[in-house]
Amino acid sequence: MYRVFESLDALVTVVEEARGVPMTSNCVVPRGDVLDLLDDVREAIPAELDDAQDVLDRRDEIVGEAEREAEETRTAATTESDELLADARAEAERLVSEAREEAERTLAEARHQADTMIADGRQEYEEVTARARHDADRHVEAGRAAHDRFVAEGQQEQARLVSQTEVVRAAHAQSAQIIDTAEGEADRLRQECDGYVDAKLAEFEDTLTKALTTVSRGRSRLWKGGSPNGTPAPAVYGRTGTGMDLID
Repeated sequence: MYRVFESLDALVTVVEEARGVPMTSNCVVPRGDVLDLLDDVREAIPAELDDAQDVLDRRDEIVGEAEREAEETRTAATTESDELLADARAEAERLVSEAREEAERTLAEARHQADTMIADGRQEYEEVTARARHDADRHVEAGRAAHDRFVAEGQQEQARLVSQTEVVRAAHAQSAQIIDTAEGEADRLRQECDGYVDAKLAEFEDTLTKALTTVSRGRSRLWKGGSPNGTPAPAVYGRTGTGMDLID
């Protein structure tokens, strides 16, 4: 093609530089030069035309090869996609199975820990209640003994003072004071006993509250992720799935 363009450019130059015919738009060109240039163009054009014709003749073949390659590429891509999808599904099933097993193990551990904490709490409750009851009985018995002793002393003092006419009024006042003191001491001992029992029960209540908080936090971490499709995972153990039936 470069040879054709060069010959055409030279032919244009010859025509432009040719001597003109007076009174006309014609010109006189050297016939030999023009014929040589036309021969060069004639020799160069067929080769390019043959190449172009070859391309046109092989158009269907080239298009067919391109379509076959595209089909092969599409088939390979589809096969690879199916293989990747199958691998992804197998991996997803494996992960779901492992997650389910881990959830079951975690739930079993949580149930065991909850049962252990509840048993320990009940045992501690019984021990604290027994100690509180024993201390309460001891304090009540001591209060009663002190009350009886103060009353007896007051009665004795009252009887002694009754025999003396001049101090009868003072004896009554003193005996009443002694009795009031005895009753006040008994009330104080009873209040101390009640306070001691209430403090022990409050400690037990705090222990149970911490245990339930630990179980609830473990359950929240266990079910926080939910199932793979975004819906809450079904309860594996228990009737309600809330964990309260574990305590029951």
